[in-house]
Amino acid sequence: MSTYRQELKSRFAALGIIVVIMLASLFVRLWTMQVLQGDAYAAKAENNRVREISIDAPRGEIYDRNGVALVTNRAALAVSVDPSEDTVRLLLIRSQNSDTADDPTKSEIEERFSPLADLLGMTASEVWEKVSDTRVEALRSRVVAVDVPIDVVSQLAERQTEFPAVEVDEIAVREYPQGNLAAHVLGYTGEISDKEFTESDSSAGYELGDIVGKTGIEAQYENVLQGDKGWRRIEVNASGKAQSVVSEQAAVPGRDIKLTLDIEVQRVAEKALADAIAEAHSQDFDDAKAGAAVVLDLTTGEVIAMASAPTYDPSIFLGSISTDQWEDLTDEASEYPLTNRAIMSAYPPASTFKAITGLAGLEAGVTYENKTYTCSGKWTEMGEQWPKWCWNHSGHGTISFRSGIEQSCDVVFYEIGYEFYKRKEEELQAMARSFGLGSKLGIDLPGEVKGRVPDAEWKADFNEDYPEYQMWLPGDTVNMAIGQGDLLTSPLQIASVYGAIGNGGAVMMPHLMLEVLPGVGEEPTVYEPAVAYETGVSESSLAVMHRALVDVTTEGTALGVFRGFEVTVAGKTGTAQVANKDDYAWFAAYAPAEDPKYAVAVIVEQGGHGGSVAGPAARQILSQLFGLEIEQVHTVDESR
Repeated sequence: MSTYRQELKSRFAALGIIVVIMLASLFVRLWTMQVLQGDAYAAKAENNRVREISIDAPRGEIYDRNGVALVTNRAALAVSVDPSEDTVRLLLIRSQNSDTADDPTKSEIEERFSPLADLLGMTASEVWEKVSDTRVEALRSRVVAVDVPIDVVSQLAERQTEFPAVEVDEIAVREYPQGNLAAHVLGYTGEISDKEFTESDSSAGYELGDIVGKTGIEAQYENVLQGDKGWRRIEVNASGKAQSVVSEQAAVPGRDIKLTLDIEVQRVAEKALADAIAEAHSQDFDDAKAGAAVVLDLTTGEVIAMASAPTYDPSIFLGSISTDQWEDLTDEASEYPLTNRAIMSAYPPASTFKAITGLAGLEAGVTYENKTYTCSGKWTEMGEQWPKWCWNHSGHGTISFRSGIEQSCDVVFYEIGYEFYKRKEEELQAMARSFGLGSKLGIDLPGEVKGRVPDAEWKADFNEDYPEYQMWLPGDTVNMAIGQGDLLTSPLQIASVYGAIGNGGAVMMPHLMLEVLPGVGEEPTVYEPAVAYETGVSESSLAVMHRALVDVTTEGTALGVFRGFEVTVAGKTGTAQVANKDDYAWFAAYAPAEDPKYAVAVIVEQGGHGGSVAGPAARQILSQLFGLEIEQVHTVDESR
């Protein structure tokens, strides 16, 4: 029988073996960590000790063709909250905990942030929303207000002990030396959205919270204007609180760019558009509130001016825009001021399209310069049950094709359109498309619309669920011949059409980039003009149309607008009929007629008649282009 001492001895032996095994395991583990994986753990320790945050690069500046500053950067005071400050860090830890029962309460948030919010004109919840944004780097200060007045900054400095987590930094924000001039072209900036971040190229180096171009040139040339970020490495303690800066690399600013815009022409274009709307009101077209104007160098496609009304102030997007401000900008009652109507809206071109119809007729042999027509004011060739009227209900009598352009006689173009319908070859549509209608012209701005050139296939598809409306009828072509029906064009497209007529048949690709200005040791990047569409229209047909368009301003529907004007203009009035709305006023032209240089298109929504509303605006713009005295002429025009 074993004694108690022998039993105890065996137990101690077993315990000893267990202790040896455990010590051996710990030794192996320590040897693995220190010898085999020592470098990896050292790197992790260093990463826990040193954190890296990015430094934003100033955006490149934007200038007009003459070097006038359009968008620059200025220093602004921004108030931020340090997320590593003890009380803020604890609130953030609780808010990021999956246990929602431990989330900071409303009273806690108000107690912590109300004093700061009151100074900034915000609510405590608005401040907390920015501070608790988990998309921002962990140690990066949360910007809660930008462009803070100096008196508020002074109070924060005087009461620093009350705001231990608050920092005031000087940051670069966008400055608009010309106010809201060319706002639609330039665009605005804002914080990158989740969608933009997800869809961005990883090489761009974006981070949530970055400021990027949202619209216009700011968005189109984001990759040029957005510079390369710098970085700052910060040493932190065991609690994750920043202690000191270890090292840093400065950011590289974005590249500056020069646009084709002439800001003085732009200024006149915007004022001319405002004057045209006011003129429409004086003629009892009280619903006229919107419109657009485009000026092109027809030899290169350079956009000299592009105006859209109503407009907006891009500076309201600095920092963040309030819900009320955003609703004002996107509400129907405001006429959608963020919309660049020059490229993003499509309208029936009305009689400005008669130049296309005329060229199609000349090229197809359907008409010729001196071919005569009879206009009694009422046209019934499709049958007495489907009469159509000329804008001049009294009729023009016997009138030639050329005079039909001059007087904008609808009957002349009803006849041409009807001939095209009977030929069944859709030659009118083909001519429209050869000028780029129904397609994007490729301007370097986001949001360009294609417009629409309707044909039999389109109509059948559009009315897929309504078989009774699918057939292409004579009236479809006849309506299209006078720029009505289902035809839609943008003001940019109409300006390009008249530019092509003026330059011999080439539709130049419209563009706004003139050059990317060079950085140190770099060469400038200069835009090369390009042809978007070759129309193939013969010189003889263009010559006939040219003579007719000159007649419009010297003898026809635009005589009152250009009487006494020192430069000969080739142009066309237009008055578009839109369902349930007042007529839209159009005018399109190029000048000087003898050596064309510029093309202009103006539209005023619900503005009435082209000759009395849009035409005078075009004259003001052309006056600025040619250094003439700018006059606001008043005339009466009832033509289409």
